[in-house]
Amino acid sequence: MSPFKKLIRKLHLWLGLLSGLVVFIIAITGCIYAFQEEIQDATQPYRFVAKEDKAYKLPTELLPIAQAQLPGKDLHSLKYFAKDRAVEATFYHYEPTYYYAVYLNPYSGEVLKVVDRNAGFFRFILDGHFYLWLPPTIGQPVVAIFTLIFFVMVISGIILWFPKNRAAWKQRVWFRWKESTKWRRKNYDLHNIVGFYASFVALIFVITGLVWGFRWFAYGYYTLMGGEKSLVYEEPLSAKNREVSGDAPMIDQLYGKIFLNQPGIATAEFHPPASDSTSMEVATNSEVGTYWKTDYRFFDQYSGAELSVGHVYGRQKDAKVADKVMRMNYDIHTGGIWGVPGKLLAFFMSLLIATLPVSGVMIYIGRKKKQKKTMPAKARQ
Repeated sequence: MSPFKKLIRKLHLWLGLLSGLVVFIIAITGCIYAFQEEIQDATQPYRFVAKEDKAYKLPTELLPIAQAQLPGKDLHSLKYFAKDRAVEATFYHYEPTYYYAVYLNPYSGEVLKVVDRNAGFFRFILDGHFYLWLPPTIGQPVVAIFTLIFFVMVISGIILWFPKNRAAWKQRVWFRWKESTKWRRKNYDLHNIVGFYASFVALIFVITGLVWGFRWFAYGYYTLMGGEKSLVYEEPLSAKNREVSGDAPMIDQLYGKIFLNQPGIATAEFHPPASDSTSMEVATNSEVGTYWKTDYRFFDQYSGAELSVGHVYGRQKDAKVADKVMRMNYDIHTGGIWGVPGKLLAFFMSLLIATLPVSGVMIYIGRKKKQKKTMPAKARQ
């Protein structure tokens, strides 16, 4: 082995021992979380309603019903679905932290369920994936740092994988366990071959994870693709006219204008203004379960005039390639951008990645035992 590869192997070894447990936790929680949306749809009937031959209730009819369930909490948004789903009223606040959803029958306004989204099994899994179950201010940078370490691990693993000659290629691309019954050989192949095939998907996981982990990485990644907008979400301001244009409340006007009169919309999320100077956001999507196709629109809460923004979370039609890639980040990370096949890929690759720290530690232990056995008796005394 060349001096360069010896150095890379030591780097790979010690970074692996340092980060193994964290990588295992992040990978296994990502694996479990892959189909959380489908599992919750299958196990939570309050997310759905029977279709009726009448119109949905207007936002101004549903908002007070939802607010009455959680008095004193900030109502963040009201989300309508085009087909057989309950309306979701979301209550969110950063400090003090809370995150609730009130599910409403869009035809009758009946309250179907009030859910604490900061609780439950999948929230526990997500907190492990994002924060290692530590306080967010501590866990988030720790996860980001270990994600960066894992990036170095993946690159160094690919370098170590490359064989020195053609004869060794077959051993690096598939298992040849019939030629050896030793568990150490099988474990080495498992780490080496699985690691190679998983490494390319792992790089996607790592890059999309680092976008959330470090602001400098997100801006560098975006700028490298030619992006020119801000990555900071910011609502434009409304002019304080105090008089709403039209006969109906502005949120109802936008509901009729956007959700009812534009074909192809699967979801429409209406954000009531947080103050007398903020705008109203309406986020629409042509499909349920992904985010990258979302069309973010902002309106003056009094006049209804559409307002422009200088960040990537604006109109879909105005998004350039770099903007679209950034908006795809979550869907790429979860595999959802490719539908169920993509989620299956994310599930199995996360599971395989979770095995790498285990097989890597076993390789290390096996080599230590072998060194002890071959060490001269005087050296062991």
